[in-house]
Order: sequence, then C-alpha cells, then structure tokens
Amino acid sequence: MDRPHSYTLYCPPLETSPRIARDFVQSALRRLRLEDVAPVAALCTSEVATNAYLHAPGLGSLLWLAVEVGEVRITVYDGNRDEPVLRPTCVERESGRGLRLVDGLADAWGTSPGAPLGVGGREGKGVWFTLATPSCLS
Repeated sequence: MDRPHSYTLYCPPLETSPRIARDFVQSALRRLRLEDVAPVAALCTSEVATNAYLHAPGLGSLLWLAVEVGEVRITVYDGNRDEPVLRPTCVERESGRGLRLVDGLADAWGTSPGAPLGVGGREGKGVWFTLATPSCLS
C-alpha cells in the first residue's frame, strides 16, 4: 500500500447498523490484505457502533476507517457529547463490557469532541481506536 486509504459509512439509527458497520470494516480490511487485524477491528467497531446506537440521540452515526502503513484507525462519530465510560468488570451485568473489550484489544482508544454536521456537529463526539498493522505492506 503506497498511500493511505480512507472509507466512510453512514449508520442510520437502526439496530442493524452495528453489524453492518462491523461487516464493512472487516470486508475493507480483508480486501486490503489486512486479515490479521480484520477480526479485532470488526469486534471493536461493533462495540463502538453499538454504543453509538444505544446511547446517542439523533440521526445515527458516521464511521470513518483510515488505513495507513503501520496503523488502522477507526472512528465512530455520534450526536452525544458525553464521553463513554469504562465500567468495572461485572459478571452479573449483561451489558457494559464493550468498551472494556476495546480497551483490551486496541493499541489505543479515546474520544475527540465534535462530529460531522449530519450526526451531531459541536454537540457530538468521535470515539476512536487504533490497531497496529504490519509495516511491510505492498
């Protein structure tokens, strides 16, 4: 890969959107011959997209997949300014483990204020994570 790749996907506020976002990321990364990171990227995407679907009001979310030599960065923008909470592990609770998975699997993750106008603008945020990729891509 001699230049960065960038892909976006609008996710309407539907229960199918997290799965479609996951499949989109997995398909793009496999097509770019990044099979080693595709499953982890798909799982983390599903968790972040699910949080956007469940907790962010508005018109949905926007996924941005950026692929560069050495790194994949995925950001899900939504219309809720509130930052996600990394909850303590609790085996009795059926939900609330998604961000803990991202924290354990991604090389880094965080949030950034603001979102594209269609999904929140100044009232929104982006939740991002990165994964290292082999630096010897062709």
